[in-house]
Amino acid sequence: MGGPMGGKTGGRWIHEWDPENETFWKEKGERIAMRNLLFSVVSEHIGFSIWSLWSVMVLFMGPEYGIDPAGKFFLIASATLVGALIRVPYTFAVAKFGGRNWTIVSAAMLLVPSCLAFAVMEPGTSYGTFLAVALLTGIGGGNFASSMTNINAFFPLHKKGWALGLNAGGGNIGVAVVQLVALAVIGTVGAGHPRVLLGIYIPLIIAAAVCSALYMDNLAPVKNDTGAVKEAARAGHTWIMAFLYIGTFGSFIGYSFAFGLVLQTQFGRTPLQAASLTFIGPLLGSLIRPVGGSLADRYGGARITLGTFAAMAGATAVVVYASVTASLTVFLIGFSALFVLSGLGNGSTYKMIPAIFKAKAHAIGLTGEAADAYGRRLSGASMGLIGAVGGIGGLGINLAFRQSFQTAGTGTAAFVAFLLFYGACMAVTWAVYLRKPAAAVAEAPAQRRLSLSEV
Repeated sequence: MGGPMGGKTGGRWIHEWDPENETFWKEKGERIAMRNLLFSVVSEHIGFSIWSLWSVMVLFMGPEYGIDPAGKFFLIASATLVGALIRVPYTFAVAKFGGRNWTIVSAAMLLVPSCLAFAVMEPGTSYGTFLAVALLTGIGGGNFASSMTNINAFFPLHKKGWALGLNAGGGNIGVAVVQLVALAVIGTVGAGHPRVLLGIYIPLIIAAAVCSALYMDNLAPVKNDTGAVKEAARAGHTWIMAFLYIGTFGSFIGYSFAFGLVLQTQFGRTPLQAASLTFIGPLLGSLIRPVGGSLADRYGGARITLGTFAAMAGATAVVVYASVTASLTVFLIGFSALFVLSGLGNGSTYKMIPAIFKAKAHAIGLTGEAADAYGRRLSGASMGLIGAVGGIGGLGINLAFRQSFQTAGTGTAAFVAFLLFYGACMAVTWAVYLRKPAAAVAEAPAQRRLSLSEV
């Protein structure tokens, strides 16, 4: 147990960590937390880029590859699925190996799908080979879960919304950046040279792993707690928040992966034309995510989340109209709004998670550090489950697009389904967290009642 992955000794392990103590936070904790946040963002950013790699690889796959739009949507969906499922073990890896140690390993693992894609990306490669490599890129989606669990432990509750929003937003923007780099590659050397894109990212993966080794820390107090996992899995709010996260993060990642292919398939855009537009939505959605967390810190996550879903329903109605009338301009406006709103909702929903479990701690009679510890314990355990289910929402979006295009040749039916889902998310948010927040969150109405701003 004495190695870098087994023991908890050495200069990169921190054995005492109390971010809720204002003196500790101001004198020492904030500086350390900010440094770890910065390099966590770097690694997670690259992870998102590799996870979303096939959203741009399909833009390079012309008729000579012999793959129809449905087959391309399935390649994208396969990466989405693995990225969602792998989030659960990645969440627990932080406490098992240390946040720094696992960030090094998870970053280095991205070399596997990247180098394999470099080897096989050419016409004549079998569809099964492409599918296998696309599945492997899904490991990049796991980096989000371990990164969020790690950063959640570094910050005090009143800073979690901001810190988690910034961490996630910096990671999410990796989707836009890989699409922007793909645009540059297609615009300079043409759509026949996908290996150039991969040749850019392989050195960046190595750099992310090295930076994690040099500048990050492990928190020894962070431990896996099977009891916490079981308790989080039994908590109704874990699954309610997972449902809402399907609506926010599932939308963001599903739309990010599918946007370019929708433009090519429904609106007849060339690879260069599609690539010149695809990065805009994910970029806006990533940049706005910390704002969602900050607004939730100030006004309450449930209020911001409810408003976000209402606006997403409105934006989806605009997209349905654009899809029916074949108006590319209106489609881009509505779709861009969906990206912005999903990013905003990502920040607000993630802020709700620690607040819900801290409120539950107060409701069962805990106070002070005991309540803080309970909240950190349960929220950390639930984040992997919530993140995994949210990622599966992206799979649902990709499969809905595949089915819609396969049967009708347009994405209209898929967008109508998304509109109905956002309506359901609105109803759940209002009914559970705003209509009767005390009973819903505390699960013990006789105990302390909660104000709306606490969730």
